[in-house]
Amino acid sequence: MKEPETITKTIAFVKETLKEAEGGHDWFHIQRVYKNAKQIAKDEDVDSLVVSLGALLHDIADAKFHDGDESVGPDIAQAFLKSIAVDDKTITHVVNIINNISFKNSLSKDGKTKFNSKELQIIQDADRLDALGAIGVARAFNYGGFKNRELYNPDIAPNLNMTKEEYKKSKAPTINHFYEKLLLLKDKMNTPMGTKMAEERHDFMLNYLEQFYREWNGES
Repeated sequence: MKEPETITKTIAFVKETLKEAEGGHDWFHIQRVYKNAKQIAKDEDVDSLVVSLGALLHDIADAKFHDGDESVGPDIAQAFLKSIAVDDKTITHVVNIINNISFKNSLSKDGKTKFNSKELQIIQDADRLDALGAIGVARAFNYGGFKNRELYNPDIAPNLNMTKEEYKKSKAPTINHFYEKLLLLKDKMNTPMGTKMAEERHDFMLNYLEQFYREWNGES
């Protein structure tokens, strides 16, 4: 099967699988990450099929919507790719990307992933970009609403030293998430293009938070 057909089939599979997904992790999130990844990959020497498939399948079954089970997504992706006769080397690479892309893995004891590649770095940057800026703000509050979390509680300070397990179990107000993850992403980008794209979005969030606190305190 040629690459364009493989990608077309994968897009159709992802759209169908995520048709009832939470709004911050639905097909449109995947589409944005896919576009970001292709943009970043233009300046890199990479396997374009791995970048496309990794971006399209990276959130096919996010663990937080499957009782924390981190094996569901990789298993679904692997079974699908086998069903459309993708070669084993590409499947292994894509599955490794899905297993290692998450921010929470950087909170593990050693702080290191078990696998790395330029393709993973690109998709990780593309995914992190979608957690920043105006879209990042919207996604954060959409998920917070989905989990019935407080917008903000001045009495609950952000936990800046969370372990991976603490991060997974956190029920903190949405504003805390900015400090516990979103504002950290700019300095965790892997590629020059990803870093450049992250800077403007990071600044937008800082301006948003400044306005949020002014309004919260009745100052504007």
